[in-house]
Amino acid sequence: MSFRQFAFGLTATFGFAWLAVVIVPFFMMRSVEPVAFTEAADGKEGIYHPKTTGRVTNGAEVYASNGCYNCHTQLIRPTYAGNELGRPDWAGLKMDEERGDTRRESNVFDYQGEKFAQIGLNRLGPDLSNVGRRVEAEYAKGGDAKLWLMMHLYDPRANPQRPTSTCPSHRFLFEEKEVLGQVPQDALPVESPEGTVVIPSPDANELVDYLLSLKRDDAVPASMNYGPATKPAEAKPAAPQG
Repeated sequence: MSFRQFAFGLTATFGFAWLAVVIVPFFMMRSVEPVAFTEAADGKEGIYHPKTTGRVTNGAEVYASNGCYNCHTQLIRPTYAGNELGRPDWAGLKMDEERGDTRRESNVFDYQGEKFAQIGLNRLGPDLSNVGRRVEAEYAKGGDAKLWLMMHLYDPRANPQRPTSTCPSHRFLFEEKEVLGQVPQDALPVESPEGTVVIPSPDANELVDYLLSLKRDDAVPASMNYGPATKPAEAKPAAPQG
């Protein structure tokens, strides 16, 4: 093999991978067409609109700048890539009090409003695709979900149910403020020097609002279910008479 053949083969190998993994998906997803519900498959009609709440853009930037994607993913893989619907409430809630089983796979619409899709690098911590729903339904259990997340960011291991949490403390997102009258409503119930309280910074508020907005369990059209379709049973021929 000549050097020219080697160089051409190496370029073609990496070029094809780059084309398939970067360029083609970019042009496919840069302008996604709306997806419609159908009466036959979904029991209703209309266009699917993803639901988002909170200060998504600013919070996503705080999330990214603090490297949260290094330990947490936001991607429930499709069934053909490894079924994750069975993970405890990662893909939604199995027993939602109002809607029943809300678990589903991720789709491209889940990342609208974000400059970058925060799909993550590793799963040293749990997937956060539905952390907002999970905190409200499981962790805070009817309490103040925002306060629960604030306390987790301030000191992840202070929670007696999570003494070995590997999440690093984000105390730098909080400030000590001198009390000159009424205690601020957003003060955390933690120890601080006399005459001061600990309050969240604007970045902490935006990050928590962003995390609480992560409720990617709304119903999607059946055509967006990327799991293998179940084929209807074929009718068996009738047995001959007589």
